[in-house]
Amino acid sequence: MDARSIIEKVRDGIEPTQADLSWFAGGLASGGVTDAQAGAFAMAVLLKGLSEEARVALTLAMRDSGDVLKWDLGGPAIDKHSTGGIGDCVSLLLAPMLAAVGLYVPMISGRGLGHTGGTLDKLEAIPGLKTDVTEQVFRQMTGEIGCAIVSATADMAPADRRLYAVRDVTSTVESIDLITASILSKKLAAGLDALILDVKVGSGAFMETADDARALARSLVRTSNGAGCPTAALITDMNQPLAPAAGNALEVAVIMEALIAPRNDRMTDVSVALGAELMVLAGLETSVEAAAGKLLDALKSGAAVERFDRMVAALGGPKEFSASWKQKLPEANVIRDVAAPASGTVAAIDGHAIGMAVVRMGGGRLRGGDRIDPSVGFDQIVSIGDTVAKGQPIARLHAASERAAKAAEEAMAGAVTIGQAGETPDLIKERIGG
Repeated sequence: MDARSIIEKVRDGIEPTQADLSWFAGGLASGGVTDAQAGAFAMAVLLKGLSEEARVALTLAMRDSGDVLKWDLGGPAIDKHSTGGIGDCVSLLLAPMLAAVGLYVPMISGRGLGHTGGTLDKLEAIPGLKTDVTEQVFRQMTGEIGCAIVSATADMAPADRRLYAVRDVTSTVESIDLITASILSKKLAAGLDALILDVKVGSGAFMETADDARALARSLVRTSNGAGCPTAALITDMNQPLAPAAGNALEVAVIMEALIAPRNDRMTDVSVALGAELMVLAGLETSVEAAAGKLLDALKSGAAVERFDRMVAALGGPKEFSASWKQKLPEANVIRDVAAPASGTVAAIDGHAIGMAVVRMGGGRLRGGDRIDPSVGFDQIVSIGDTVAKGQPIARLHAASERAAKAAEEAMAGAVTIGQAGETPDLIKERIGG
């Protein structure tokens, strides 16, 4: 068996065997497969596609290229994954809520990608907090606190790490087969008993059309269930920021407000919907309605914020962070309102433009290795359907300098369309089951 023959099979539309894909994943992890061969394989998959059986086999092969965790806990080990969007800080709210109702959440998360923010970058906006921990600490946190949001170790799904880097420079990122294997190889390596997927659709998402989002959701759900992990997906709206903020520390501030003084908003609604689905998948509840009630009780009682505080402290952040978060989070040098250029109703919001404005301010990475400024971004962002007068604020910007502030102000003003009132998009559009 060799890389060339496997690439030829995929290129010619011949189904690769499980042994083929296991060998190739092993070669990616060991270095036996060259970058050129990895790129050729990725392009062949993009152009020819894989069957459902081959997609499952590739996912499992990439999962098994490194360590696969096993758990012995007092309940199910579960997780949630989002395909990425603007103002999407659900993981920081959902993980402690689930821990507070008796589930265990070993959440291996990622950093910002393109115009979307990353959970790890947001969490590390908290002073002193580091998400790079040993497996021993990860296990201890999960068992004692019930939730741990950390980065993957170098020994988990190394085949994906290699293929992911090659895809980024060979224009093969868009392959649903490779997206599926990449996401799930890391999630399944965490040894999960159930998984819920939040597939975003709209102007701030990677999948901008309903058909694309549905195709990805079905691929993820079928592959994960085929690999033995009970999984479902919700397709949720990303035609506007989920939270009224975009930027690492600013989104943490939104989370703290939601944990300390819960209220009905888009972010809480999505978090509860995803968590309720997980509780049913894990067998803890028979209905999403009952599960949602328990999650809301955990939020309103203060049980969720107590778990969040313990997790922050265990990761090196301040103790009892919820009591001092306003003084602890970093602040930008320039803070000012962005004025509405006209009067009317907010008809549309370009999430991609907002996300890129945050990246250009230093809140994300234009190149690998770029340092992030956690203080920059936008908050108090208007919502679709809001009525504004000319000169009224449509957002508040946080920038490191006047020059950066001016560019960000222009970007935000251009991202918000003010016109006639239209329909407010449905928050949860569809459920995709196994």
